[in-house]
Amino acid sequence: MRRLRVLLGLALLAGGALLASCGSDAPRGAIHVSELADDIGPVSANFIDRAIGKAEEEGAALWVLKLDTPGGLLSSTDQIVQRLLAAEVPTAVFVSPAGARAASAGTFITMAAHIAAMAPNTQIGAAHPVAGGENLEGDLRDKVTNDAAADIRGIAAVRGRNEEWAESAVRESVSITGEEAVDLNVVDLTARNVEDLINQIDGRSVQVSDEGAPVVLDLAAAPVVESNFSLSERILNVIADPNFAFIMINIGGLLLLVEAWSPGLVGPGIFGVILLVFGFYALGPLDTNPAGITLLVIGLGLLAVEVFVAGFGVFGIGGIISIILGGLLLIGDPSIDAPSVSLWALAGVGIAAGAIVGGIGLLLLNDRRKPPAGDTWTGSRIVGRSGTAHSPIAADGTAVVESELWSARSSGGPIPKGTPIRVVELDGMTAVVESTVPIPVDETAAFGDGAVREG
Repeated sequence: MRRLRVLLGLALLAGGALLASCGSDAPRGAIHVSELADDIGPVSANFIDRAIGKAEEEGAALWVLKLDTPGGLLSSTDQIVQRLLAAEVPTAVFVSPAGARAASAGTFITMAAHIAAMAPNTQIGAAHPVAGGENLEGDLRDKVTNDAAADIRGIAAVRGRNEEWAESAVRESVSITGEEAVDLNVVDLTARNVEDLINQIDGRSVQVSDEGAPVVLDLAAAPVVESNFSLSERILNVIADPNFAFIMINIGGLLLLVEAWSPGLVGPGIFGVILLVFGFYALGPLDTNPAGITLLVIGLGLLAVEVFVAGFGVFGIGGIISIILGGLLLIGDPSIDAPSVSLWALAGVGIAAGAIVGGIGLLLLNDRRKPPAGDTWTGSRIVGRSGTAHSPIAADGTAVVESELWSARSSGGPIPKGTPIRVVELDGMTAVVESTVPIPVDETAAFGDGAVREG
C-alpha cells in the first residue's frame, strides 16, 4: 500500500510538471516571442512550425523569433522558410542579442520573415552550402550552390530585399553587420532589444497574404508572451543526433542480450529498454533510411543467436557487420546537409558488441563443459558405468572402466580379478565398485586372491 501511495504521488508530480510546462493560452492580439539559439535541425523546424501555428490559432498580433545560429541543415531550413512564407500572422526575425549571428541557414530564415531586424554588433551571411563542415566539390558543389542561390534570391524577391547581396552570401560567403545590412536593404532595421523592436515597427503595414489587404501592426498595448521550446522538445533537441541514436540503440540491445543470458540480473534489462526507447526516439525527427534501421535490427538479432551458440562464429561476425552497415546507411542522404554516424561510433559499437557477445559465448561454452553440481570433473562420466576388476578388489585394488584404469575398492565383499563390476560412487580418485555377477565360493583359494571362502 505504501508503494502504491509513493507511485501515485510521483504520478501527480509528473502530471503537475507537464501541466506547468504546457502553460495557458495567451490572450488574442498578443505578441508571441520565441527564441532559437542553436543549430538548425529537424527539432528546430518542428518547434518553429508549432510556435507559428500557436500564434495563428490564438490570433497573435505578431510572432517574433529571436535568432542566434551558426547554420544547420538545408532540409530543415527549407521547412522553416516555407512556414514563414505561408504564415497567416505577421512574423519578425530578430538576430539578437549583441554578438549573435544569422549565419548560413540563419540568413535564409531572417530574410524570409515579414520583418527582419538585427541587434547592434550582430552579423548575417556566410551562407555557402557545406557538407558536414567540409566544402563540397565538383558537380555536387555546383548543383547545391546554384539551388541555394536561386532559393535565397526567390526569398529576397518575395520580401522586397536585396537579391544580389543574398546571392553573393551564398556564392561568395559574404557576411555583414546589422548596420551594413540595413544600408544594403538586407534587413529592415536595427534594435537594441525586443521592446525597442516593437516600438519601432508599431504602426507599420505588412502584406501577410497575397489576396488580403496589408495588416497594420497595432502593438502599443499588446501583451508579450513567450512561446519557447517545450520540455519534450528540449530533450529531443539534445538527443536528436545520429551518433547518439546509433550508440543508444546498440548498447540497449547488448544490455538486453546480457539480461537474456542471465535473467536474474534485472538491471541490464531495465537500462537496455530505456536506452532502446531513447535511441529510437532520437531517430524520430531525423531523415532515417529504413534499410539502415532494418540492418540494425537484423544485426542485434544475429548477435542474440550467437549468444546461445557455443563459441564465436558466423552469427556474431554477421551481426557486427550488419550493425556497422546499418550505421553507415542510417541517415537517408548524408551527402549534403545531414550529419551521419561517425567512424568512431561505428568502431566503438563494433568492438563493444564483439567483446560482449564473445565473452558471453565463452562463458556459455565453459558452462557446458562443466559436470553437474555435486560431481567431480570425472564423476558424472563413470558413476553407474560398468567395467572389469583388473586385480582382486577388497579394501583396495584396480578396475578398468571406460578403457581407463582406476584405483578401486569394493562396496561389499572381496571381488576376484576379472569379475564384471559397476561403479556405484566416486571417493576422490577411487572408484567404489560392486560386482554385477554372483561371486563363487572357492575354499581352496589362498588368502588375498580375492575369492570368497566359507567359514
